[in-house]
Amino acid sequence: MLRISLRTTCIAAGLSAVLVSCCVANAQMGEMPGMHHHHAPDGEKLGSVSFPVSCEAASKVPMERGVALLHSFGYEEAGEQFTELTKSDPKCAMAHWGVAMSGFHELWGRPEKAEMDKGWVEMQEAQKLGAKTDRERRYIAALSSFYDPAKGDNYQSRVDAYTAGMLAQHEAYPADVEASAFYALSLLADVSPDDTSLVKERKALAVLVPLFEKNPDHPGLAHYIIHTCDTPKLAQQGLPAAQKYAQIASSSPHALHMPGHIFARLGMWPEDISSNLASVAASEKAEAAGIPGTHHMFHAQEFLLYAYLQTGQDGKAKQLVDGINPLADRLDAMAGMDDMKDMSGYVRNEFPVFYDLEMQDWKSAAALVPAPHTSGLFALVTYWGRGVADGHLRRAEDAAANLTQFDAGLEEMKKSPYAFLVGQMTVDRDELVAWKEFAEGKTDEAVATMRKAANQQDKLGQGEVDIPTHEMVGDMLMQLNRPEEAFVEYKIALVLSPNRLNGLYGAGRASEALGKKKEASSYYEAMLKNTDDGAHSSRTSLAHAKAFVAGKVSAAE
Repeated sequence: MLRISLRTTCIAAGLSAVLVSCCVANAQMGEMPGMHHHHAPDGEKLGSVSFPVSCEAASKVPMERGVALLHSFGYEEAGEQFTELTKSDPKCAMAHWGVAMSGFHELWGRPEKAEMDKGWVEMQEAQKLGAKTDRERRYIAALSSFYDPAKGDNYQSRVDAYTAGMLAQHEAYPADVEASAFYALSLLADVSPDDTSLVKERKALAVLVPLFEKNPDHPGLAHYIIHTCDTPKLAQQGLPAAQKYAQIASSSPHALHMPGHIFARLGMWPEDISSNLASVAASEKAEAAGIPGTHHMFHAQEFLLYAYLQTGQDGKAKQLVDGINPLADRLDAMAGMDDMKDMSGYVRNEFPVFYDLEMQDWKSAAALVPAPHTSGLFALVTYWGRGVADGHLRRAEDAAANLTQFDAGLEEMKKSPYAFLVGQMTVDRDELVAWKEFAEGKTDEAVATMRKAANQQDKLGQGEVDIPTHEMVGDMLMQLNRPEEAFVEYKIALVLSPNRLNGLYGAGRASEALGKKKEASSYYEAMLKNTDDGAHSSRTSLAHAKAFVAGKVSAAE
C-alpha cells in the first residue's frame, strides 16, 4: 500500500494497513503467542537477495532471509528472525539493525511511541557493538537518524533524515542492490500526504526499473515498483513487476496480494482475483503453521470483494460480506489485541458499504449502521456510504445528518494518531456535501461541488478499491437528464479506473440517451464480457445490457 489513508488513498486500504502494522507491533513486543517460526520452512520461496555482513558465517543465511522478509513486508517474521540472530550471534550489530527495521513500516503508518522507543534501544545496541565495515555503519547511521529521540516529534524530519542517509548509502555503494532498493523505498515513505507531484515516485522508478531488469528475482525491486506505480498515472509501468512478483516470493501472503494493486488499477479482474485468492490461501497456511495471517486476509479480501463486484460475481461478493464478521471475530479473539477492536470494527463497516453501493442498492446502504463499539473515526465509511445513498434517494435531512456525523468523525481523527490524514479526507467530505446539495434540490451547486471533489481526487490519486468521483458526477448528471455531460465524466472515470462495471453501464446509458447505438453496444458488450454474460448476477443493469446488445431495446439513431 502506498501512503496510509482512509478510503480513496485512504479508508479502505489504509486502515487495513494500520491493522497489519499494529498486529505486527504487538507481535514483536511479545503480545501474540504462537509465533515461533524463526527458520525457513521447507520449500520457502522469498526471492534472491545478497546482504553480506561482518558477523559470523552462520549468520549469513538467516540475515538474508530476514532482509528478504523485510522486502515483502513480512515484518513479524523478520522481527523474529533478527531477534533470534541477536541471541545466536550476540556481537552482530546488524542483527539489531534488522530488529529495528522490522518495526519501521515505511508505507503502512507512523510508529507509536512504544515502537519508536524499542527501535531506538535496538539502534543504540547496534552502535554500541560497532559494525566492522563502512557499509554496515552507514546502514546503522541512517536508521538511527529515524529513531533518534533527539529528532523530536516531527515525523517528516525523521523520515527526511533516513532518506538522506539511504541516498548517501546508495551513492557510496552503487553496486549494493539492497541499498538501492531500500533507498527507493525510503523515497516513497518520504512523500508527504499532500504531495501529489509524483516527483519522488518517478525518482524511485529511475532507480528500481533498471535494477529489476538486471535482478529479475529480487523481491524488493518488484515490490517497490508496484507500490511506486500504485496510482492511475503510473499503473501501466508497474505491470511487468506485478506479473513477476508473486513468482519471486510465492511464500509471502503479501507478495501474492500485491500484484492485485496493479491488476485492479488496470481493470484486470481475473488476474486480480487469482492474486488475492492465492494471498488468502497463503495466509490460512501461515496460520496453520502458527504464524498469524488473519490481518493479511482483510486487505486481500477487500480486493476480492471489489473484483467480484466488477465481474458480476455477486454471490461470491456477498459471501465475503457475510464472512467479514467471523474473520474480525478471529482477530478480536487474539491475545493482546484488545486495542484492535476499533479497527476490526472498521472492516466490519467497510464491506457492507461497498457491496451495497456497487450493487446500487441505495435503500440498503442508507439503512446501514456502524458495527457495535465502533468509534466515529472507524465509522466514517458508514457515514460516507449512507450519505451517498441518501443523496441518490433525495433524502435531504438524512444526507445532512450523515455529513454531521462524518464531520464528528473527522474531529475525532484530529485527536488520533491519524491526524496527519485529515487533509486527505476532502474528497470524501465534498462528495457528501454534493449529495446533500443534490438531495436538497440545489443541483447546480451539487454538480459543481462533485466536480471539485473529482478534480481533487485526480490530484491525490484514486484508490484501487473505490468509486471514482467522476463516475459520481456522471450519475448525478444522468439523474438531471444531462447525458452529454455525463458521458464525458464516465469516459474520464473509465480511463482512471478501467473496466468498472458501473462505469461501463453509465457510459452505455449516456450513449444510449444520446442516440449513439454503436457506442452504447460497445460499453454493454464490455459489461457482458467481464461478467461471463451476466451469468452470476441478477442486476438490472446487466439485464438491460444483454437486451440492448440482443436488439431487444431500441435507441434513437
